[in-house]
Amino acid sequence: MVSGLLLRRIFLTVAEASSRVSLGTRGQWFGFTTSTTRFSESSLPNPDSVVSYKQLKNMLSTHNVQLFDVRNQDEFMAGRIPDSLNIPLGQLEESLKLSPEHFQLQFEVKAPGKDDDNIVFHCQKGRRSAEALAIARQLGFNRYNTL
Repeated sequence: MVSGLLLRRIFLTVAEASSRVSLGTRGQWFGFTTSTTRFSESSLPNPDSVVSYKQLKNMLSTHNVQLFDVRNQDEFMAGRIPDSLNIPLGQLEESLKLSPEHFQLQFEVKAPGKDDDNIVFHCQKGRRSAEALAIARQLGFNRYNTL
């Protein structure tokens, strides 16, 4: 039993390490998993669209950010960045398709515009925010960022 658990743990560790994708130019790693979605180099966020902690801190202090937390509601409730709006990844596409009026009624904040340059998506490890970027791109949002 112990050896089976140990072998399973080794397999999971190797599988997890092999499923990571490097952004390369900045030496940053995102913990992409390959369980349901596979990311190609073209679907990874552009390194220029990755917001650093320092940049986000500045954006938050000047109130110049539309910060969308795409984690599940229970994760959001357990801890969040102040002034972030929780829209779980599974609801993001439908929410971004809402008219500005309906978006504001549902979320009590101004709807993001397709040309806004202060839209930031974030999650726990980066996989869901990368998926959020892909959704926003498909919906015609031109400028967006990930944390």
